[in-house]
Amino acid sequence: MDSINHLFGLDSKVAVVIGGTGELCGAMAEGLAAAGAEVVLVGRSEAKAKARIERIESAGGKVWFSSCEVDVKANLESLLATILGRSGKVDILVNGAGINSPTPFFDIPEDEWDRIFQVNLKAVFLACQVFGQYMSEREELANIINIGSMSAIKGLSKVFTYSATKAAVHNLSQNLAREWATRGVRVNTLVPGFFPAEQNKKVLTEERVSQIMGHTPMKRFGRAEELVGATLLLASEGAGSFMTGTEIVVDGGFAAMMI
Repeated sequence: MDSINHLFGLDSKVAVVIGGTGELCGAMAEGLAAAGAEVVLVGRSEAKAKARIERIESAGGKVWFSSCEVDVKANLESLLATILGRSGKVDILVNGAGINSPTPFFDIPEDEWDRIFQVNLKAVFLACQVFGQYMSEREELANIINIGSMSAIKGLSKVFTYSATKAAVHNLSQNLAREWATRGVRVNTLVPGFFPAEQNKKVLTEERVSQIMGHTPMKRFGRAEELVGATLLLASEGAGSFMTGTEIVVDGGFAAMMI
């Protein structure tokens, strides 16, 4: 157990999970708390965070919620100041805010395109800028986990704007990993396959589900808790200390198939 704790334990770490009120990042937050981290759930609705907080606390974890509209830099600067005032530091940042739309390409209005880029890309850019500067100046090991997408690796129909934003997130992560590699800040991308969640329910039609199952060797959707292992690998300075600029795919084999 001591060797496992050395590899994956997060005792004394503070983890900020943007999008932690959602299903996938919420499960990741539970995993981080179970490994010993103090977790800050960041979202827009404290009511949505309530059940997650109760689960973490009932398991003996340490967690609290902070409301933030994360696509505004001043809000993120205020968020960081609040966390430093209450928890004293930030060791881990998970960037998981995201929205989606199934609008056909020729029908995508500019305001929808702009809004999806605002949440999925600009918010990640700003969070990396605000928290990354703090981390790089702190002179202690830290890491950022950005949530990517299969649509950034292989072209997916019907989610044009979402795919473009996620491709940019993957590229941004690799560039930041290179820039901060000697500053003690690792940046990686966690890439879920198909997991039912609030942001993709509108595109999971019966036909779409059939197509996904036909391309997924394991013939099922992922379960949110199945992201926890990869999260702990990337977050831990024991197991993941030499990992930066990489993409970890958790997809039931989806990326392994061509036809």
